[in-house]
Amino acid sequence: MLFKKVLIAAAAFGVAAIATQTAADESHGKHETHAEMVMAGDLHIARPWTRAMLPGQKVGGGFLVITNKGAADDRLVAVSSPVTDRVEIHEMAVVDDVMRMRPLPDGIVIPAGETVELKPGGYHLMFMDVEKGFAEGDMVPVVLSFEKAGNVDLKLPAMPAGSRNMDHSKMHHGEKTN
Repeated sequence: MLFKKVLIAAAAFGVAAIATQTAADESHGKHETHAEMVMAGDLHIARPWTRAMLPGQKVGGGFLVITNKGAADDRLVAVSSPVTDRVEIHEMAVVDDVMRMRPLPDGIVIPAGETVELKPGGYHLMFMDVEKGFAEGDMVPVVLSFEKAGNVDLKLPAMPAGSRNMDHSKMHHGEKTN
């Protein structure tokens, strides 16, 4: 009987440890938001989020997943937001052992039948010259402009700044990666 009670206690401890680790992972940027999926034509837009900004930080990133369920390619051509006059579509890539970031003035193609993820270290939205930084819990409004699907209003929940915050001061903005 004592052995059974010890097993039950160990199982309960294990569940609590997993829940604690999951919460810790979420507080360090390893999370998924549970916002509703937004559909625009053949595009399904899911998991939008941004990070809270540190005091004095003037740039922020935006992240989401776009799935094209259609038979034709579409293109994310522009992004706007009332939080700043300038939001750019960016790409990060390692070239000659240096992480470089550059704007994509022609946007990002969303190929038919495929999914494109805007995430830290890859394609992402870049909020430039932000006057009032995003605080944890804020909902940052954006308008995504697609070539075929048109404009899509979306809100990005601001997650904790976390330890994986991108340091833009050491990156080369606007340089070609090829």
